[in-house]
Amino acid sequence: MENVFEIFEQRGFIEQVTDRTMLEDLLREPVTCYIGFDPTAKSLHAGSLLPIMSLMHMQRQGHRPIAIVGGGTALVGDPSGKTEMRPIMTRDQIDENAASIKAQLSRFLDFSDGKAFLVNNADWLTELSYIEFLRDIGKHFSVNRMLTAESYRTRLETGLNFIEFNYMLLQAYDFLHLFKHYGCRLQMGGNDQWGNILAGADLIRRLEGEIVHGLTLPLLTTSTGIKMGKTHKGAIWLDPELTSSYEYYQYWINQADADIKRFLALFTFLPMGEVKRLGALEGSELNHAKEILAFEATRICHGEKEAEKARNASRSLFGGGEGDVSSDTPTFSLDAGELAYGIEAFILFSNCGLCKTRAEARRLISQGGAYLNGIKVESAETRVNSDHLKNGAILLRAGKKRYMRILAKPEGVKE
Repeated sequence: MENVFEIFEQRGFIEQVTDRTMLEDLLREPVTCYIGFDPTAKSLHAGSLLPIMSLMHMQRQGHRPIAIVGGGTALVGDPSGKTEMRPIMTRDQIDENAASIKAQLSRFLDFSDGKAFLVNNADWLTELSYIEFLRDIGKHFSVNRMLTAESYRTRLETGLNFIEFNYMLLQAYDFLHLFKHYGCRLQMGGNDQWGNILAGADLIRRLEGEIVHGLTLPLLTTSTGIKMGKTHKGAIWLDPELTSSYEYYQYWINQADADIKRFLALFTFLPMGEVKRLGALEGSELNHAKEILAFEATRICHGEKEAEKARNASRSLFGGGEGDVSSDTPTFSLDAGELAYGIEAFILFSNCGLCKTRAEARRLISQGGAYLNGIKVESAETRVNSDHLKNGAILLRAGKKRYMRILAKPEGVKE
């Protein structure tokens, strides 16, 4: 098999590495590696995709990934990349989120027959004795050296809480625990984790006399400077109940031209020859590359069937005209009686989720960005009623690319 280190280099996964030559040699044989995921929400979002994709590449090349759900470290809070302390979550909140994320990661990695492991660091961190931890682990950490880490140095300007100051020790202990119990020799993570990764490698060297390795991934932003996984509507979640497969598909197909080649390399498993060919397309032909990116990314996250449904819905709206609406288009249902009476356009655009607030809906309409069955809505007070139904549905559009299909349901029927 191809050395996964070469795959990472070709596709742009590597930001920093502890020792390039030694790690490349290590990866010639099966290796156990790990990445941690914070359970600060019930779902991961698209900003977590690069770490997930790196674990998938590792597994595809015969290595054994460990995904840590940070139920223990989340009780402290990672200061990396933050200008202020994260809100302290309860153990119940963290455990609930951790359970959801565990199920979610199972869609990306094969955890059967020991091919990968899914663990929660609360299982060992919450069992530690504080005094013993300070004596056995804390003595190996230099405060002066810790303060040079980017995650701490940046926070010193705004204030670093003592509980957060412990985070590096806990993450280093995670690496030690996984080394001792799973033979883990590689930790990967975002580039903001570099200091924590080095701390873990140093702790293992001091206590076990062994050399282990670290590799960081770039912290991605789009060519417009927006953090990966973020849109004007908020985060792009990996949970289909929070972000539908259609919305997920639209997120990828609407990426800027300048990002397509890079994202094809990072977020699909297409051969690099095909990535380069698609990335070299220009003008209207680049739309074909965008469709492939959207389909492949959606297939990885939501499966083949959902990706096909999302692609069909997108093609029907953007290829076949607004009169040809797929049943896979995002849908909002109104009571038939309410629709028969009529509802003001600005209220409907807000209620169905195309606008966050009624004020935003009014602005959209006044600026000429709201459409009803392909016709511009001229007034916020325009009443939308059952007379607007075409083939049993009403199609709303906000801007150029966000659609919602309005259906009438019999009164009293619950969805």
